[in-house]
Amino acid sequence: RTTSSGTARTTSCGHPGAAAPGASALGPTGPAGSDAVPPVVVTDLSVVLGSAVILSGIDLTVTSGESVALLGANGSGKSTLVRTLLGLNPVAGGSVRLFGTDVRQRSRVPWDRVGYVPQRVGAAAGVPATALEVVRSGLLGPRRPWADRGRRARARAGEALEAVGLAHRAHDHVQVLSGGQAQRVLIARALVRRPELLLLDEPLAGIDRESRQGLAGILTALSASGLTLVTVLHEMGELAPVVHRAVVLAEGRLVADRPAADLAPTQYDPADPVGHDPALGCEHEHVHGSTAPVVHHAPRLLDHDTWRDRP
Repeated sequence: RTTSSGTARTTSCGHPGAAAPGASALGPTGPAGSDAVPPVVVTDLSVVLGSAVILSGIDLTVTSGESVALLGANGSGKSTLVRTLLGLNPVAGGSVRLFGTDVRQRSRVPWDRVGYVPQRVGAAAGVPATALEVVRSGLLGPRRPWADRGRRARARAGEALEAVGLAHRAHDHVQVLSGGQAQRVLIARALVRRPELLLLDEPLAGIDRESRQGLAGILTALSASGLTLVTVLHEMGELAPVVHRAVVLAEGRLVADRPAADLAPTQYDPADPVGHDPALGCEHEHVHGSTAPVVHHAPRLLDHDTWRDRP
């Protein structure tokens, strides 16, 4: 098992793509001294779903202001880890703390300090809604059933849309937006509560290069404002300049945790849209091209009576 620790934040280099006007205004607004407690501390985490061990022995600390990428092949446990950070998957062993509070104590976690951007599926699903309405829904909570109503909620939603460059599409239905625009609406929905920690699950999936570059510009501005980012990625691609640390998972285990510069090209190359680094074998685990078959690994099963691996 690889034990990770926070690393000093470095300044990310510039990136082609649209800047994010007003993004700095949506930076962290937590209490003074809040960065004394790391936003994320995962200790010896194990997650079991059904009879399958999905995550095992995960140690991860993300310090305030860091931008961390969770990398790995499909099925490596990246999204499961993010869902566990959000308290959506049960913790079988170890612990997960957000801002010092165990996520198993859901009512005590400061969720207002946490923003979540899911995969784009569902952004335009369900009842037709405008971009402004979707973003306002980010203000809702168990104890705030009417928080999306009123002038203040509209103003905050408009500010969030401005930060992602979509203020002019506020009253358009999300069904008519492009994939990249829909993804920006989801980011605005997470930003509307002005979080200190932003979790993103595959934000580049299914969108074109121009949209990916635009999202990279937005995330660069948010990172520069001091927002802590944890991003699930299959490839760093356009986000390589935004990422400070790269954490690699394989088969539910953390197998590498190092500065992103060790895994990504020094400068993003538009001719290499996925951000491979030939000198280091690139940042992910799968074999390129069709010359090698994809190897699928069966999940390890547990005997729930003994909690030992079955032979």
